[in-house]
Amino acid sequence: MAIYMLIFVVALLSAIVGTPVVRRLAVRMGAMDQPSARKVHTSPMPRLGGVAIYGAFILALLLLGDRNYVPQVVGIFAGATMISFLGIWDDRWGLRPIVKLAGQVLATVVLIASGVQVQSMHFLPVDVPLVNEIVTVIWVVGITNALNLLDNMDGLSSGVAAVAAGFFLLLAAFSGQYLVASLAAALLGACLGFLYYNFNPATIFMGDSGSLFIGFVLAAVGIKLRFDNPASVTWMVPVLVLGLPIFDTTLVLVSRLRRGVNPFTTAGKDHTSHRLVAMGFTRREAVLILYMVCVAFGMLALFLTRASVLEAYATAGVVVVLALVALVRLEWGWSIVTMDEALSSK
Repeated sequence: MAIYMLIFVVALLSAIVGTPVVRRLAVRMGAMDQPSARKVHTSPMPRLGGVAIYGAFILALLLLGDRNYVPQVVGIFAGATMISFLGIWDDRWGLRPIVKLAGQVLATVVLIASGVQVQSMHFLPVDVPLVNEIVTVIWVVGITNALNLLDNMDGLSSGVAAVAAGFFLLLAAFSGQYLVASLAAALLGACLGFLYYNFNPATIFMGDSGSLFIGFVLAAVGIKLRFDNPASVTWMVPVLVLGLPIFDTTLVLVSRLRRGVNPFTTAGKDHTSHRLVAMGFTRREAVLILYMVCVAFGMLALFLTRASVLEAYATAGVVVVLALVALVRLEWGWSIVTMDEALSSK
């Protein structure tokens, strides 16, 4: 555990030191997130914080990572770097959604080429290469965009990513998976160091350079997790750890499709956090509530690593029912107009 703690501390300190530097750089470059009717902040905000997260993550692993895992680490680094630079370009100059999607798929192909991919034995009695690759693309691109969509309130995406990385670290460390634990420790430190400046009231946003990056890394880490329990059970573990981003993305997609709104609009006041504010919570309280939900998902994931097949699927069934109830309550319980009014008054 000592090496994971060192990786965590180096990433944490690097992000704490590097974020103010990146904030000044963003102001000079004009990489500012401007207020608009679809956003909750009221003044221009630097949005290259993801560069600090990326730098802290890479530095910690370069200094303290085990060179025995070079091939897959290179694949993860290469894909994550492509995603991060894609986000930087979008933060500064803007990119069409189709171009961002193509870049994400290309980064996932790099990941697959390095050997990091879903194993179809989780779902089928034998490995089917094409199924592996298709599911990997869907998982990585889906989680990458889920974290991007979740970045809609001060401290939300970085905090949720830190909680998820913390649980991935525990899961990997307990099962002796050095590569996964190292990646999770570095991401945990980088996200917490950035969160110091990003928690409400934020002084910098991570932007797409950060949200796309942490989504990609979390997706890759989820793929790499392995357990002693049957694969028919443990495939649910990373899904639960990342349950909150998945739920929020599902809610937004259902809501926008129901209202005839473009579901690929990245900024809008129709996320889980916005609906909690409409219920009367402050923005800080809404974010803290979602942190606790993420912790609850993580605790259930820990349980599944020791659960029988019957216990695991019974637990998953309860989670799905509760998620559906929450989705219906959040979508049909509050109008978008009501949410806009509530957000404007806080």
